[in-house]
Amino acid sequence: MKSTITPARFRLVIQTVFVVFNIYVGIRFAAFVAWATNKTDVFTPKPGAVEGFLPISALLGFRQWITTGLWDTVHPAGLTIFLALLVMALLFRKGFCGYICPIGFLSGLLDRAGRKMGLSRIPVKWVDYPLLSVKYLLTGFFLYTVFVSMGLASVQSFLGTPFNVVADAKMLAFFMSPSLLSLIIIAVLIIFTLIFRYAWCRYLCPYGALLGALAFFSPTTVSRNEETCIDCGKCTRGCPGGIRVQQKKHVRSPECIGCAECLGNCPVDGCLNVTVGGRYSVPWMMIGIGAVVTLLAFWGWARATGHWNAEMPAAMIKRFYSLFFTAG
Repeated sequence: MKSTITPARFRLVIQTVFVVFNIYVGIRFAAFVAWATNKTDVFTPKPGAVEGFLPISALLGFRQWITTGLWDTVHPAGLTIFLALLVMALLFRKGFCGYICPIGFLSGLLDRAGRKMGLSRIPVKWVDYPLLSVKYLLTGFFLYTVFVSMGLASVQSFLGTPFNVVADAKMLAFFMSPSLLSLIIIAVLIIFTLIFRYAWCRYLCPYGALLGALAFFSPTTVSRNEETCIDCGKCTRGCPGGIRVQQKKHVRSPECIGCAECLGNCPVDGCLNVTVGGRYSVPWMMIGIGAVVTLLAFWGWARATGHWNAEMPAAMIKRFYSLFFTAG
């Protein structure tokens, strides 16, 4: 008897939990910003998790750390989350994209809506491949800028600037009061995602490109039994990454988010399995559970070792926020 817990349902549950958590973090951070900008006298501690939305700052902090061994003291949680995602990709493919990322969750909702409207599709190769290169070009640009173009002194100087200190608050302000141009761009992206499956994740997300490049070397893969495969194509049609699963023995594509929906769609028991090293079968839930455990393990380590909360006194942060927003 088949389990009622399908890969799609399992993933949706985890995604929903993290979306609710992100909403909670956003509310707490908005309360902190209100205090920091003198809109209220009630102090709310800044939630470190909000720094997960600052990938460029985390990349700069990563450059400083691997060069000097110094941890970023301005956005320490951001660097912790960044390292967790790198390890996660190496162990459990793009588990972050498949189970934790709120943009991935929204992209999934839009994809389902697009399918119901008969719009969602993967474009032909001569359109798809050039579009796929965009996110890798963006990732290459950021890596070149941070690790080649910028000297260490410039990196450390930027990390200590008032702009970087309040970058998370500027991000909040952007989402709370978007400009007309921003709304137009968001609307275009929504339409784009309704038509092209997971458009932002597939074509534009530099974070996803970096994690996908690391996931290519992950020992965790979806493997197909060529002898029992009936070549029905259901695995390929259900794949969020548009991977032609039915044509592969081991799915190592950087577009694989480890969602296991191909297993859920396969009508032949045991034809598709999640394997380690291409040989040892493991439960398909391992990718999602492993991704969550990895993130929680880094959070626990960071909390225990002082690598989560900023060392800067709250009063000093308030001064930075007040000056920057007054000047803005």
